[in-house]
Order: sequence, then C-alpha cells, then structure tokens
Amino acid sequence: MRSIRRGDSGPAVAEIRSILVGLELLETAGDVFDDAMDTAVRAFQQSRGLGVDGLVGDETWGALDASRWRLGARTLFHSVPDALVGEDVRTLQERLLEMGYDSGRADSIYGQRTARAVAQFQREVGLTPDGSCGPQTMKALRRLGRKVVGGRPQWLREAEAFRQAGTNLVGKTIVIDPGHGGGDDSGVVVPDGPLRWSEADLVYDLASRLEGRLAAAGMRVHLTRGPKPAAPMSGADRAALANSLGADLLISLHLDGHDNEAADGVATYHFGTGSGLSSTVGERLANLVQREIVVRTGMRDCHIHAKTWELLRLTRMPAVRVDLGYLTSPLDRDRLVNPLFREQIVEAILAAVQRMYYPVEADVPTGSIDVRQLRMVLAQRA
Repeated sequence: MRSIRRGDSGPAVAEIRSILVGLELLETAGDVFDDAMDTAVRAFQQSRGLGVDGLVGDETWGALDASRWRLGARTLFHSVPDALVGEDVRTLQERLLEMGYDSGRADSIYGQRTARAVAQFQREVGLTPDGSCGPQTMKALRRLGRKVVGGRPQWLREAEAFRQAGTNLVGKTIVIDPGHGGGDDSGVVVPDGPLRWSEADLVYDLASRLEGRLAAAGMRVHLTRGPKPAAPMSGADRAALANSLGADLLISLHLDGHDNEAADGVATYHFGTGSGLSSTVGERLANLVQREIVVRTGMRDCHIHAKTWELLRLTRMPAVRVDLGYLTSPLDRDRLVNPLFREQIVEAILAAVQRMYYPVEADVPTGSIDVRQLRMVLAQRA
C-alpha cells in the first residue's frame, strides 16, 4: 500500500483514526490526517517498537490492524495456511513465556509452536489439549501466575541452543541482507556534486565484501539479493528466505538519513517488545556489532535498540539490523564512500561474529581480534 501521511484524507484515514480512538490515542474520529493524528501514529509506533516516522505504511498498518484484538475477545487456534494474527496472540505468547512454556518469539502469529505451547499448558491444568485458546483456557490462564522466576526462559533456551552450536565458524550459515534494492527502492539517495550516492548500492558493496570475508573464515554465506534485483523485497520476504536456508545468524545492513545533516553515527537493532521480551542472543550480537564498529571506526555511538520490524520479528535465528551511518551527514558520507573505511566496517562485523561463538568466559576485549588471523588459522587447518 502507499504510505498514508499527514495531509491525506479519505476512508483509509477514517479507519486508522477509528482504531487510534479505540486505543485512546486520539479523542475524535474523522477522515483527515491532521497534526493530532500524526502525534497519535508516532506514539503508536513508539509503543510497538516500529520505526517512528508518522507514516502508515504496510508494517504500521499491519500493527494497527492487529491491535483491534484483545486477549479473550475471540477463540484462538492454529489455522493453515492463513494463521491468526493479532495483539491478542502476542499477549497470549508473552503470558505463556512468562509461565515457562516455549511459544517461540512473541511475533503475534498463532503458529504451530504457539499451539503446541497452549496444548502443553492445557494438558498440565487438566483441559483437553487441543491447542486452541477458548473460554476455558482463558479462565485457567487468569487463575495461574508466573511459573518461572529469576530469569527469562526464552533467553535460557536461545542461549543454550547457541552454546551447543560450538565455537567454530566453519560450517555455520549466515545470511547477509543488503537493505532496499529493486525497482525504485534505492533507500536514502544523496547527490554529492557530480556523483549520486544511494543506500542500496553502498550496502550491497558492504555485503559483498562481508560475504567474501565470512566465506574465507569458513562460513556458508547467503545474500538476500543481488546488485540489481528486479523488484523490492519486504522484510517478511527476507525473513522467510533466511528461515528457509536454516541460517544460524542474520545481519541486515542499512544506511540512515535525516533532514538535519548534523545527524550522524551508527545504531544496531535487535528483536524486542515494549514489555521487555526480546531475543537476548540477538541482543548480544547487536551489542558486539555495535561496539566493534564504534571502536574500530570512531563513528558516533547511537547505541542498540529493540524493535519489532518484520525482519527481526519473523526470523527464527538471532538477527540484527545495523544502520551504518547517515548518508545525509557530510561526515559519515565522506567515510562511507571510501572503500578503505568500508573495509574497516567489514572487519568489525567479522570480529563481532567470531566473538558471538566464543564462550562468555573466554570473550576478548572489543577491537582486539585481528581478523586476518582467522583466515590464517583456517588455512593452516586446511
């Protein structure tokens, strides 16, 4: 869909306003996207871990549509091929995770894993384990409190699965996702004298360099797109590709842009909800990538952040998105268009990936890994 923004009017705006009124973010209905609605949309995006831009695109609309549902308002069940999606599903998943049942990520999708977790809960409280959440299951859920204390069970599952994967990069599968690309989707585009720099081109160059370095370290590397794809890919499409490849990690590369050219720096994002549930292995990867890039390049540290973007929410492996500077910043742009600087970024990400597979007790200081040694060690083993 076309992004709906301030100044627009019509039935679509009226429907969005109606949802925002129901969420008590707006006081009045109507069919005009005014300043009050812009503020409400931004508040909604902030509360749901989406990009805060005031635009209602596909992802924001999906979250708004899902927010119509409250847990208990309908019977939830595993539906094939079109799974039930909604805020009520996310609330149920978070409740199950708090009680120690493995429903996977709180992705708002009532899939097979969520149905299995519900069936396990039903079995333990003496209900028919049919995997659907109706009135009797809701009654049992309201009766019981937290079952797991002193830690997050999902964190323990993810961390243990990652530990069992071993410390060696050889044989691990990683997906590198150069953002944007395809059709007219070039991302941030900045004219600079006779040149024209685009986010899609620069991140593809970074992804290609990173592909070579990771492959040389023994990993199986896949890119989500080529240099000139025919059509854009959505975050859900990229997540589905990574899932189909059985990837161990996903790293998505982007650049940022802002009206104020003084905005600069690098930021890294991992999956996380407003209630504190997150992919903690993804959070650790985000921390390592962010710290390695800041130390090795000297870029401004814009820190790590939890988001619920489709690419982070729908992937089944630890996934991060790195915004590697502002193409609209003269400072960052001068660095990013320099191939030697892009090599520094690639080395930083490679060092972060290697540190992900070190046991926590054997980790090393940020910036201390000589990535050239990784290739030498691999060559000696070969």
